[in-house]
Amino acid sequence: MTSTRASVRLSISSLRAHKRRFAGTFVAVLLGVAFLTGTLVMGDTLRASFDTMFGNATAGTDAVVRSSNVVTVAGESQGTRQPVSTGLAKRIEQTPGVAAVAPDIQGAGQLIGSDGKPVGGQGPPTLAGNWIDDPKLNPYRLAAGRAPSAPGEVVINRGTADRGGLGIGDTTVLRTPDPVHVTIVGLATFGGQDGMGQVTYTAMTQADAEKYLTPKPGEASTIQVRAGPGTSQQELVDALRPVLPKGVEAITGQASAAENRDMISGAFLSVFTTLLLVFSGIVLLVATFSIHNTFAIVVAQRTRENALLRALGASRRQVVGSTLVEAAAVGVIASAAGLAGGIGIAAGLQALFPAVGFPFPEGALVISAVSLLLPLAVGVLVCLGSALLPAVRAGRTAPLAALRESAADDSAASRARALAGLVLLVASLGTILTGALADVSVWLSAAGAVSALAAFVVLGPVASSYAVRFLGAPLDRLRGVTGRLARRNALRSPRRTASTATALMIGVAVVCLFTVFGASLKATMNGAVDRSFAGDVAISAPAFGAGGSGLSPRLAPAVDRLPEVATAVGLGKGVAEVDGAGRALTVTDPAALGRVFDLGRVDGSLKGLGVNGIAVSDIEAGKRGLHTGSTARLAFTDGTQQNFTVRAVYDRSELAGDYVITRLAWAPHRAQDSDSLIAVSFKPGVATAVGKAAVAKTAAAYGNPDVQTRSEYAQSSAGGIDMMLTLVYALLALAVLIALLGIANTLTLALHERTRELGLLRAVGQTRSQLRSMVRWESVLVAAFGTAGGLLLGGVLGWVLVEASVGTGDTAFAFALPPLRLLVVALVGITAGALAGWRPARRAARLDVLRAIAAE
Repeated sequence: MTSTRASVRLSISSLRAHKRRFAGTFVAVLLGVAFLTGTLVMGDTLRASFDTMFGNATAGTDAVVRSSNVVTVAGESQGTRQPVSTGLAKRIEQTPGVAAVAPDIQGAGQLIGSDGKPVGGQGPPTLAGNWIDDPKLNPYRLAAGRAPSAPGEVVINRGTADRGGLGIGDTTVLRTPDPVHVTIVGLATFGGQDGMGQVTYTAMTQADAEKYLTPKPGEASTIQVRAGPGTSQQELVDALRPVLPKGVEAITGQASAAENRDMISGAFLSVFTTLLLVFSGIVLLVATFSIHNTFAIVVAQRTRENALLRALGASRRQVVGSTLVEAAAVGVIASAAGLAGGIGIAAGLQALFPAVGFPFPEGALVISAVSLLLPLAVGVLVCLGSALLPAVRAGRTAPLAALRESAADDSAASRARALAGLVLLVASLGTILTGALADVSVWLSAAGAVSALAAFVVLGPVASSYAVRFLGAPLDRLRGVTGRLARRNALRSPRRTASTATALMIGVAVVCLFTVFGASLKATMNGAVDRSFAGDVAISAPAFGAGGSGLSPRLAPAVDRLPEVATAVGLGKGVAEVDGAGRALTVTDPAALGRVFDLGRVDGSLKGLGVNGIAVSDIEAGKRGLHTGSTARLAFTDGTQQNFTVRAVYDRSELAGDYVITRLAWAPHRAQDSDSLIAVSFKPGVATAVGKAAVAKTAAAYGNPDVQTRSEYAQSSAGGIDMMLTLVYALLALAVLIALLGIANTLTLALHERTRELGLLRAVGQTRSQLRSMVRWESVLVAAFGTAGGLLLGGVLGWVLVEASVGTGDTAFAFALPPLRLLVVALVGITAGALAGWRPARRAARLDVLRAIAAE
């Protein structure tokens, strides 16, 4: 107990005496913990807010009647259901325990704002439906105006009105996807909020909803049911089941609300918070190297102090404990400050989100015990783990080391380290190549990537000696003696140089990885359009996000009638289970499809598919053992099953999809009809600009969708990638900032141990300007080494990710290196290194020469 108290007292006095040494460590832990805390608090707050909002909105709905047949395609959360007959409402109304019944019709409908642009763009869902008069069954509440009562009258949610610049009395267009001219007569809220996040909603009369959102009158998406007094939700569902026909089911209102909440917020929150947690991990990993470096330098500088303690009777355990107590103290204080910072970040985002168009639900921040304890524990453990090896090294200090005059860290790379690093690198390369090429596996490739990162860390001190000599060679000619001194200082301790540069290397590597992967995705999409799209212009629905209502199926025939057009074919979407597995169907005119798309080699014929023929891609045919003349059994959402004869097998499905059927075959099973793409080819001699103008004029009457050339279509298809990269760069900026703080802290501590040397350099004639330049160039060399390693590692991992992402489709996933973007990353890394050395260089230049020479 006495020895423990002595260690604690020694640690506290050391922290008080040298608090500047741990400034960089404190900031690194603070930022990492703040980022993690902000992520957890924001996720809890959003989740609780959406739970409350959906609970308030659907509190009056006790049961939901819907089709039990559902087809779920990969990438969908809830699948597609067939409508139910509105005639069921009368039968349900007569069931004991039922107080009120209302059909609920839902579909896609996108409003045009006052600026002529669609509200919601490509991101959030754009919904339309019928206004339900019963206020307890309607999740929306009138906030202003009145309910729709005549054809063309609508109520929209207040958030949509604000974003679209619309108000009561305004007339606009609603794409369903056919354009419908509507007049706004009311504004509504959802669960006390202006809407479900950024989801847009338009409510019309039931007659209009049946006319524009369903294949035929008398159908609804679901039927909402309210129970009478004394009847629970489960009792109501049990009473409804006997009166429902086959293929129709009833679920409780709570279960329906949970499904809708998960659909709107669950998937988004899971992806969003997971992304932020991943970047929190990267930030803390970078911080770990910075913290480790700080303690390693401090321990090296206190060699004589620790040796004296050993000589005076201190045990190894006491010396180790003293160092770990310092780390724990820094970790606790910095983590506590990080908790406060993280709560501040969450509060700032709560205020910022509405300003950028994402209405963060109102209410107090939800701060759970996990959101506080987990970041606190992580911060302390990261600090302790980073200081463990330096602490053990401090405990091994021999008492005789007190007689040494220098305590500088001049550690070099050992042969054992070089051998171990090479073995690990070879093993990681073997794992990577196996996972990326031989046996394509994302998990195997990921394991190889982690091993490669470990190999880079182990080989860092070995590589730093060669890299710094190479990167610093031009300094000898450009900066003379100053450049040579900067290079030698960077070479003095390869282990320290490598450890300092590793933090920056990780940040640059992740930036490079996403940059390479984004460029490869763009190249892949461009290649797919170049190979498969044989038309001149394309009319497309949003390719990124869930927004939009699609294109009117009447637009393609209208464009096809233009004198400038040779062929115009629309591609719609359908779903069905093919031999028991949910699959997306392309609904089109197969004969015209081959004239505007290059499908490669086609076995059989796309003509004459009729109502029972289907065309299948070569990849899917191989999976399911299909060939021309064989039979595929399709099950639709309306419960019907039908055998289709495979009449064609084609090579390229990049744009055409894996299964193609005619509109006649899909018509009995469809819901709201729309196209996602219309491909247009012009007659010989028609200039692209002339033909595009004619198509755009015709398209203006159908909601004015974008008409794009082949190159514009390819660019818009990849439009979400730049958005993703911008978010990644913004999130990684914190990791790079912590890495640069680590470089600055390392330089500051290194200059402290070289105080006498700097004084001697000044005494023999080195100017303040030369001293500042020497320190800055040393910082630039360390940053250049980290940046170069990050570019190499990120490029390799980017290639691994591309190769491991090659799925079972026939799309040729292209690997692409964007030289300009990578050059910008390199320049930013090196420039940031120069900035990191600015403050240490100024402090070094202000040293008093005589005091520096006298320093020990």
